[in-house]
Amino acid sequence: MRVHENTKVAGIFPLSSYGVQGQAQLPSFRVLGVRVHAVQMSDVVERLRSWIDSPQAITRYVAVTGMHGIAESRQDQQFRRVLNTADLVVPDGMPLVWLGRFQNFPLRHRVCGAELMDNFCRETGAAYRHFFYGGAPGVADQLAQALRKKYGIVIAGTYTPPFRALTAAEEDELSNLVEETSPDVFWVGLSTPKQEKWMYEHRQMLTVPVMLGVGAAFDMNSGNLRRAPKWMQDNGLEWLFRLVSEPRRLWRRYLVTIPQAVWFVCMELFQL
Repeated sequence: MRVHENTKVAGIFPLSSYGVQGQAQLPSFRVLGVRVHAVQMSDVVERLRSWIDSPQAITRYVAVTGMHGIAESRQDQQFRRVLNTADLVVPDGMPLVWLGRFQNFPLRHRVCGAELMDNFCRETGAAYRHFFYGGAPGVADQLAQALRKKYGIVIAGTYTPPFRALTAAEEDELSNLVEETSPDVFWVGLSTPKQEKWMYEHRQMLTVPVMLGVGAAFDMNSGNLRRAPKWMQDNGLEWLFRLVSEPRRLWRRYLVTIPQAVWFVCMELFQL
């Protein structure tokens, strides 16, 4: 843990999301009961900035979700509820982009967590204060310093949680730290579905405009995890690159859990 600068500088059906007062509602569609917003990178960055700049003292959270998240939600009703409660669920995966196109949404690219973090930091620079929660020991600090060097972001703090639920004392420590450092953006890197459930549970406990669950973005943007070649990312094959890179950890996700969900999506599409 470290504190930094303290200067405040089932078929798939179209569905309209509820909107923030004064903002246009974002279009969305459902996949196996999960609402996914039909948004692109620029839409997400714009919405994040509007939330942070809003005078309303509300904590919102963003789920960056691919087919893995959809698959997990099919087996976990609580997690599905967490996703559908999120203020924004962005399509991190070409299968979700393709499903959005099937419903006539003009989606061209997925909204990958690592790219969302990179784009937001590049476009906003030192305008906002960032807090990084998660990752293996030292990764949050490494990520924060890499983004500060690259884009001049302001670091409010970092926190590496233990590989277990926080104790009551640790929860108080984290709440006090967030209160003292006043971050505008709270990045969470705990992997799906843990990070989404964590944001849901803490959305009324932490004073921060927006939380984002970005998983592997901590390792990718800190340089600890190599990404797939661009052609694989653009053609929905990054999963294969990650499977080959980490077979023991990811084989069940990509060879069992997600294929099962894809089967049910196909049945849903054809109303079977």
